[in-house]
Amino acid sequence: MNIDRIVAAPLKPGCALDRATSQRGKAPDISDSGNAFGRHREFTGHGSYHDLPWPPLVCLAFADDGTWGMGMTDLAAPVVPVINDMFAPLLVGNNALATERMWDLMVRQTGIHGGGGIAGRAISAIDLALWDLKGKLLRRPVYELMGGPVRDRIFCYGTGYDIDWILECGFQALKVTAPFAEARGIEAIMEIEATVARARDKLGDHKELMLDCWAVSEVDFMVRLAERLRPYHLKWLEDFLFPEDMEGFEEMRRRVPWQSLATGERWYSHLSFGEAGAKRLVDIFQPDIRWVGGLTACQKIGHIADGAGLQVSLHGGMNDAFGQHATQGMIACTWGEFLVDSGRDVPLEEGWRPTPGMAVPKNGWLVPSEAPGFGIELGLDDIDAMTA
Repeated sequence: MNIDRIVAAPLKPGCALDRATSQRGKAPDISDSGNAFGRHREFTGHGSYHDLPWPPLVCLAFADDGTWGMGMTDLAAPVVPVINDMFAPLLVGNNALATERMWDLMVRQTGIHGGGGIAGRAISAIDLALWDLKGKLLRRPVYELMGGPVRDRIFCYGTGYDIDWILECGFQALKVTAPFAEARGIEAIMEIEATVARARDKLGDHKELMLDCWAVSEVDFMVRLAERLRPYHLKWLEDFLFPEDMEGFEEMRRRVPWQSLATGERWYSHLSFGEAGAKRLVDIFQPDIRWVGGLTACQKIGHIADGAGLQVSLHGGMNDAFGQHATQGMIACTWGEFLVDSGRDVPLEEGWRPTPGMAVPKNGWLVPSEAPGFGIELGLDDIDAMTA
């Protein structure tokens, strides 16, 4: 059975898979947690600058018997042409089950033109579609094709702004985001400490608490912040430096040896994780399965983590079927992150679900679908109606 065609198309704004149509919880207006300009004071205190100008995309991979699989990623405008014009012609005619070979072909082709976030997203969407196709052809859930489930159920932690609602949803561990970054100096450190203190007070001393420092990019600021937060016994500090600053990660590891560290959502190749694993720069890897190169890349990252005695927790891994299956099939994935994106009193089942048919955490635990492939409950007519 061979690959007949691969095609990608952007989602239509307002379609059922569009995150903007969900009943979303509201981030604080002044929060810079999604602000890439956190070191520039004139940009701070105005909310996120992280909104994307382009919609997500859907990628379909068809075998020559008509069976098809589906993958997804974002940044449709630059990524769709990479899939349709560069990678698809390369892969047509390959054995439909040869996910490792096709992934390697795509990665090596990017070596000619350069990798990074656009290429990583394109590879991810295709790789996920190929794994979904493989599961459908073999009539097995993807996690069984990875070697079988490594656990009965997945422990999930909740990420979001409404701590009370997250706890009401049954989560037993919580991640909050730093509201400001280094441009505000000691004021930011004090505000971040207040955020962590409120969360610890609501959570109690016997549940795990983490802090996402996405907007921060300076070692000295992070060292001062880590010292300030030491009494709150954080499980980890996350995404605290510019992603390419490997020497900065080394310095942070040296100056804050007592604090567990996590990063990786903005690393777009398994090679970055290989370097970090060899030097033990962080304790928890956090690849995004829709950005880093798909399930095949995540498997490699899991093996790197195993060899280095590290852990993996996929970025937003419980918010789609792709991450759920990857976590269920990787021994290094000990926890799953679920972004509680729905507004207060909106059940998790009614919140944003980019892959219909996916499981939803119940009392902080999740069991992935046993349906073939990733178990996504969409037909070709559904997808055609939602794509441009």
